Parts: sequence; C-alpha cells; structure tokens
Amino acid sequence: MDSFLLTVVAAVLVFSAVILIHELGHFLVAKASGIKVNEFSLGMGPLLFKFQKGETQYSVRLLPVGGYVSMEGEDEDSPDPRSFQRAPVGRRILVTVAGAVMNLLLGFAVLIAVVCMQDSILSRTVGAFYPGAATEAQGLQVGDTILAVNGRRCFIANDVSYEFARTQNATADLTVLRDGKKVELKGIQFDTRTDEDGYTYMVIDFMVYPAEKTPLNVISEAGRWTLSFARMVALSLGDLLTGRAAINNLSGPVGIVQAIGEATSYGLDSLLLLLALITVNLGVFNLLPVPALDGGRLIFLLIEAVRRKPVPQKYEIAVNAAGFVLLIGLMCFVTFNDITRLL
Repeated sequence: MDSFLLTVVAAVLVFSAVILIHELGHFLVAKASGIKVNEFSLGMGPLLFKFQKGETQYSVRLLPVGGYVSMEGEDEDSPDPRSFQRAPVGRRILVTVAGAVMNLLLGFAVLIAVVCMQDSILSRTVGAFYPGAATEAQGLQVGDTILAVNGRRCFIANDVSYEFARTQNATADLTVLRDGKKVELKGIQFDTRTDEDGYTYMVIDFMVYPAEKTPLNVISEAGRWTLSFARMVALSLGDLLTGRAAINNLSGPVGIVQAIGEATSYGLDSLLLLLALITVNLGVFNLLPVPALDGGRLIFLLIEAVRRKPVPQKYEIAVNAAGFVLLIGLMCFVTFNDITRLL
C-alpha cells in the first residue's frame, strides 16, 4: 500500500478510535443515568449517513477530528424531566468525566498489547556500563535502581529517558535504590556529543536489566506507562508556562498525522504506542479546568455540588463560548506551526 494512503488510513483509524471511545464513555454513562441522548455523532462537519434507534440518532460525519454526544438540555433550558440539567449533580459529574476515563482505559488496554509485543520489559536497574562511563566514575553502580531524576519520580525506563532529555547542562541529580536504601547522587555530569546538525545531547552511558515478562509484570508495566503518559501532559504544560519549552513545539492535527505516518513506517507496535499516547493525552487534557473542555464543565458542577445551587446557565454558556474561541485560536496557531515545519 502506498505510504501516503497508509498514513491516511492509519490516521483515520487512530482519530476514530480515540474519539469514539471518548464519546462512548459520555453516551453509556448518560444512558445508564437516565439522561435523554438526542444524538451520538462520530466526526464533525457535513453528515455522511445516520440512522435512528429509539430516541437517539446515530450519525457519522465527514471530518474524523471530533465527535459529540448531544444530550437533552445540555446547553439550554429544557422542560424534559430527563434532561441533563435536571439530573442529580453527581450523575452529571459522572457523565462529564466518563469520556476521559474511557480514554485512559483505552490507553491502558493498548499498552498491555504493546508490552506483550515487546521482547522484554526494560527495568530502571543499571545492568552494565559502557567503557569509560562518566556516570560510573561519579558513583552510579551496577544494581542501582533509578527512582527519580532531578527530584521527579520515574515509574518506567522511559521516564528516566524523558527526564534526561529535560535535563539542562547535561547534569542531573539521581535518586537510586541501592541495597534496599535510597542513595542521593548529586550533580552527576554526563558526557555530551554533537551531531552533524550541530545538536548537542547527553550520552547515556549505561544499560539496564530486562525484567521478566510475566502476566503480572505486563499489567503492572502497562499501568506505569499509563501513569507516565498522563504525567507527561502536566510536565509539558509546566515547561510551556515556565518557558522551558517553546510554544512553537506544540502540534495540532497536522503534526499528529505526520507522527502517525512516521510511527506506521516503524511497525504496528510503534503505531499502537502512539495511539496510547494520544488517547491518554486527550483524556488528561480534557479534564483540565479550561472552558469548553470537560474539565471546565466539571468545575461548574463541583461548584454546584458545594453550594447546592447551580451556577446560572447563561454564565456557563458565556464562559464556554469564550473558551471555545480561545481553543479555536490555539488550534489555528498549532496548525500553522505544523504546516510551517512541513514546508
């Protein structure tokens, strides 16, 4: 199959899976809560086809970059006793967070498959050093298990690599487990190399032991990967807000499609790993307290639960509209970035 066509097919499958599972979470919990669902849509834009089953219309739309569950009385007043706004606040909270939870569960399930496909599970325990290793000379030892880098806990081997990539001046503080005790190794200076493009990077001068691939270890590793991906969202946002990472590094749908194309060329395991990263990121991002996202609605519901009185809907609609405009602006910005990088 042509690489371009393969990329398009893979991108549609990835976007559809992530969106479908998210909206399915809202849909199933709304139905279970007795809330009337008017439409379940996969995709946005012009309608391709639809069918009616019971009180709900099911539709597929042209653009596979979104979707929605339209509930009665969700964004307007409705006299229907089964409308969203008339449901108990606890049920509305469950409906709101269900999409993100389903994204996290999808990521966990996909990561179980990815770990099963790997030859071994990488641990965080140092197994050997390369000749002349700078870290060995400064106190790191075979058998040390890396618990944290620069004070940030590491759940999986990828966390160690990620924190090394965030390290500045090729210097890191390591917390290791040695003979059952925590040992602090301050100011470990790594060697550096400069590639032909002039990029300077740290040299990781040690290897780690593989862990035994048992069913329990596979599930445990998939869980740690999920936590790692979720935490990466918060760390990345923190880096953007503090200026540690440039906002030009943000990517939108165009950049994601490009990444999907690259992952597809490496094989199914790489594509599944990217799918897990995207769905976990979407789940966490949707719970951020930003207007127009599930997290923004959640804030209003939590306020209602505390004060036992809903925030006037006109204020919620106004805030969400402003948030939607900001999100559209951000989407345009990151898409421009993506196209600029491609050109």
